[in-house]
Amino acid sequence: MSESTAPQAKKVPTERTHHGDTFVDHYEWLREKDSPEVLEHLRAENTYAEAVTGAQKPLREAIFNEIKHRTVETDLSVPSRRGDWWYFTRTIEGEQHPVYCRVAAGTARDADTSASQDGAATSEPDAGERGSWTPPQVEAGVVLLGEETFFDTNAEAAKHPFYQLGGMSLNAEGTLLAYSEDTSGDEHYTVRFRDLTSGQNHPEQISNVHGGPVLEPTGARAYYMVADAAWRPYRLYMHTLGTPAEQDRLILEITDEQLWTGVGLSADKRELVIISGNSEYDESRLLDVTDPQAEPVLLISAERRLLHSIDPIEVDGERLLLITHNQSGPNNALSVTTAAALTAQSADTGSAASADQPLDLGRAVLPHEETVKLEGVSVTAAQIIVAARRDTVESIQLLSLDTLRAALAGAEPVLTSTLPGPAFDDELYTCAVIAAEYEAPLFRVAYESWLTPTRIYDIDHATAEPVLRRETPVNDVDLGAYRSTRIWAPSGDTRADGSAIEVPVTVLHHRDVVADGTNPTLVYGYGSYEMSMDPSFGIPRLSLLDRGIVFAIAHIRGGGELGRGWYEDGKKLKKTNTFTDFIAATDHLISQGWADPARVAALGGSAGGLLMGAVANMAPEKYVAILAQVPFVDNLTTILDPELPLSALEWEEWGNPITDPEVYRYMKSYAPYENVREVAYPAIAAVSSLNDTRVLYVEPAKWVQVLREAQRGEAPVVMKIEMDGGHGGASGRYETWKERAWDYAFIAHHLGASERLR
Repeated sequence: MSESTAPQAKKVPTERTHHGDTFVDHYEWLREKDSPEVLEHLRAENTYAEAVTGAQKPLREAIFNEIKHRTVETDLSVPSRRGDWWYFTRTIEGEQHPVYCRVAAGTARDADTSASQDGAATSEPDAGERGSWTPPQVEAGVVLLGEETFFDTNAEAAKHPFYQLGGMSLNAEGTLLAYSEDTSGDEHYTVRFRDLTSGQNHPEQISNVHGGPVLEPTGARAYYMVADAAWRPYRLYMHTLGTPAEQDRLILEITDEQLWTGVGLSADKRELVIISGNSEYDESRLLDVTDPQAEPVLLISAERRLLHSIDPIEVDGERLLLITHNQSGPNNALSVTTAAALTAQSADTGSAASADQPLDLGRAVLPHEETVKLEGVSVTAAQIIVAARRDTVESIQLLSLDTLRAALAGAEPVLTSTLPGPAFDDELYTCAVIAAEYEAPLFRVAYESWLTPTRIYDIDHATAEPVLRRETPVNDVDLGAYRSTRIWAPSGDTRADGSAIEVPVTVLHHRDVVADGTNPTLVYGYGSYEMSMDPSFGIPRLSLLDRGIVFAIAHIRGGGELGRGWYEDGKKLKKTNTFTDFIAATDHLISQGWADPARVAALGGSAGGLLMGAVANMAPEKYVAILAQVPFVDNLTTILDPELPLSALEWEEWGNPITDPEVYRYMKSYAPYENVREVAYPAIAAVSSLNDTRVLYVEPAKWVQVLREAQRGEAPVVMKIEMDGGHGGASGRYETWKERAWDYAFIAHHLGASERLR
């Protein structure tokens, strides 16, 4: 076969019958991942993709070099205090991964530097008190006096073709590190333990762990999750340091195949909070980590069908629980109660009377609001930090302990929208808590906008004034050369009250680009799992803006930008709203002059890849190119098989087509793989990874086969597969930049926008 000839997989008819409907799948055999024939076919796809896109190579190299040049490669993070240590990361030019460093509190400060014995620059010791929470000033390439490298990711990654950390956990004294690593991309991690005094790993290790470990404060025990065959974390184990993994104690097993379990320490690190849930309800438990014999305590069972989270807090010596929940409305409310009050009700769950009664969640603290989505809280000893979303923007508000005390005493709840919080200048931004140590006098947030690189602020609990610690540097960029604006696209739908439903669309462009109807435009979308496409700064995106491309983000239904209702209007039997919103956003960009109707491309990944497949079938004529990253395009086949990774968990998002014929028919009506038709499709690129456990490579592999068969136009259909990567692609920042350059070059090429603006 010539490199310029598209690979043609053989046809092996496989029948799938449900609810009286039989679908014949000719390419299901490509699911045999270990088959030499399948691997040969996938390599042929890569060869073909490279041949078809060969002319784009100079553009790929140019975009990669722009990303590399603009990124400060030797850089660092702001030190964050934990116990008696300041922790931070360094990145080094030429190295793929970060280096994890620390320095003892009180030994480093922003001072004159001097040469050490080996010639490296070092800082003078800090004469300040050990209790100071002002981080030491760290400079790129300048080693602090007493600085330690406690984990060099590059050294670990050098041993493997793929390397990714799953998580890190430290004990309170900072003498023990527990970490997990994935060396294949399949997200099956191995947990290891490192003595930070000697720098040596303990001999024991734990294989096939899901995610990262959690150390309790003394470091004597670690907690971790194990996934079942469908990649659902369902077993919680406790490992005692110094013992073989085979002796680890099984703490909890969740048998409900629709529940995904996650764990984390409470703010004061006294309890392990265990949440088993999905997109519609949760089950919650607490485990006392100070007692190695403790058993999990059930607080709210899944039978209650309550979407909620639990945050333990101690007020005036009393142990309380803050419950963020949707019992009062879809945008959540906050209540305060006790574990005893909840366990008393959980004991009655099986009775008919209790099933019909709402839970008594104690005193209301923050009530439900129609225009504000309460996302959650962070507990500290000084106050409660509230994350809330309003008009698509998520920011933070501050809830005092006195307000909580008043609620406990019977006062009326306070509206989240009236709480104080730090103020910022940008209209559209993201502000999120990244560190809130329980006893610290301050907390830390990360702030960014579409055109503002990430800024790190420390906020004093007493004054709520943000103190800027750092703004991520960007080389040789005039950020004033770019603009962002928000427009609202009519969806064509109306609400129950008769008001029109409009889709928010963020428009990013170079200042020299105006809405004159001539612009090449890329429309990006996701629209699933209540995930919001919040403002974020991205260096790679600048390469598109510099070529005159308008970058538009369609905040479509199925996402969470406009509250829970926005999400619910784009899931299950309303899923097609996600697709029609994206098309409506495209049409509005054209009608408003932002986009040339002959030069529009589309981009989406994972569930956004399903969006790309659906849009390609519904409106292929509106786009000249579509790039689908790890696309979920054979979703009906996947969700019909509960043995496949994550399938059963997807029922709460898409519906259960196994038991419900209406759901089956609805999903079949839009499933991208099953709705390919004989039309002129735009240029399509499907990008995948062989070891992806979330969206299996077989979905795009099958999809591109039927697309080529149905293609009645001249545009190419290609598949590029990373043979050593996972859901996020290859590991390492340079490899990530190369992948982004490939994607953006494909788009810019087909938009006819390869040259930078003059």
